[in-house]
This record gives sequence, structure tokens and C-alpha cells, in this order.
Amino acid sequence: MQADERRGVDRDNQKPTLVRSLKKSALTFGSMAPMFLGIMGLVGLIQVLVSPRDLAALFRGNPLLDTLTGTVAGAVASGNPVVSYLLGGELQQQGVALYAVTAFILSWVTLGFVHLPVEAAMLGRRFTVYRNVLAFVFTMLIAVATTLTMRFVS
Repeated sequence: MQADERRGVDRDNQKPTLVRSLKKSALTFGSMAPMFLGIMGLVGLIQVLVSPRDLAALFRGNPLLDTLTGTVAGAVASGNPVVSYLLGGELQQQGVALYAVTAFILSWVTLGFVHLPVEAAMLGRRFTVYRNVLAFVFTMLIAVATTLTMRFVS
């Protein structure tokens, strides 16, 4: 009698771990694909409908309010990190303060109201809420710290 049979494990029904993992990953990805396509469509639509000039009109010159506005605007209009750098440059050229631009770029990448349903489905609702609340708070703090650091250095 082999050791596996004594432990109740049928070696004939077990597949290698890598094959099982790949099969399970493919099934999970297949079930999430419609949500990913919906998110990509929404993000693309927001990027087309909201121009950098429209975003610059949201900011008034108050550091606290601009940081908050930048965080919320970046969370709503989330997208690709590379695009956020281009948008950040456009916003700075429009005269938007560094507080707001930094908050916008950080929240563009770390937050995303569009991503919430998928994130909650994949990682759990509780984790999603905690992660996004913490990301929101730290986005504002990091935006202020970055701006103060840039003023101190220059």
C-alpha cells in the first residue's frame, strides 16, 4: 500500500499543480472579461468626453479645495498611468496648481470609481472600501507633501 492511498489521496485524479492553476486562471479571466471590457469602454469614453481644458476649469486656486477637487476628478476619470502624466502636464500648462495636479495623477492611478464593481467582485467588498478610503486620504496627503517638498527643494 502506498503512502498516498493511506492518506486518502487518489494520485490518478490529481493533475499537476501548474495545469490546474492555469485552467482555474483561464476560467476566472473568462468570467471577468465582460467586466474588463466594460471598464475599458467607460474609461475610453471619459477620456474622449473630458478634455484637459474642461478639467482645468474645475480648479480655483485654493490649495485645499484644489487638492480635493483633483483627487475626486482623478478618481472619476481614471485611466492609464501614461495618459495621467500627459494630462498632468496639460493641467500645469493651463495654470493648475501642483497640489491639484499631483492629487489628480495619484488618484487617476490609485483610485477609480469605475473599477469599484470589478475590484469588489475580485477582492471583496470590505477590502475594496478600506483600500479606496485609505488611497483617497493618502492621495491628498502625498499631494500636499509632494508640493511642499518641491517648494523646499527649489
